[in-house]
Amino acid sequence: MNTDIQKPPKKSFKIQMLAAREMAIIQSVNRFLAEKGFDAMTVDEVAAEVGIAKASLYKHFTSKEELACAAMVAAMRKAQDFIQSLPAGQAPIDKLKAVTRWTMTLKLQGLMPSLPSQNSSLRATLMANKDYMDGLMEVSDALGGWIEEAQAQGQINKGLPAVAVLYTLFARACDPVLEFLKMGEQHTDEQILDLVMSTCFDGLSAR
Repeated sequence: MNTDIQKPPKKSFKIQMLAAREMAIIQSVNRFLAEKGFDAMTVDEVAAEVGIAKASLYKHFTSKEELACAAMVAAMRKAQDFIQSLPAGQAPIDKLKAVTRWTMTLKLQGLMPSLPSQNSSLRATLMANKDYMDGLMEVSDALGGWIEEAQAQGQINKGLPAVAVLYTLFARACDPVLEFLKMGEQHTDEQILDLVMSTCFDGLSAR
């Protein structure tokens, strides 16, 4: 009986280099999407930052939309991984707070890509991308389930449609309040997160 364990074939140096370059491209695109958004981002500046020719970049991604889509898919996978890392026994409201704080932390760090506008050509590309849409559905289903559980437990207003709460939490990932408070230079990042978390989950009513 042959007990030798079959090792997966080692990737060639060329394949490893291409994968590393592709990752560098995606990271660069992610930063530009976070800083200026899809419409203002150019393929030329992405290629320049990565240090490759524009023609070389097009060997990996054939269009600006495909570039941005790859970055959005990567961001969605990070969200899926974070959600799956949360303790199974954690209270639904605490899971919602953890995800919301995590997305806002990325926003403050300049690592959260801006969502495309309704009329953006990127939106159609994302809607047609199975990996992105599957990830979006998985994240939405997880958050939606926690919202309904938190409502049943009396921790979120039962009179609010769960989908309205879901979109409110999604909006925190691109909340300009975070940047305005940071520009004021009166609060640390942790204080800013605490303030926006409070307005999001506790509201503005006097207690």
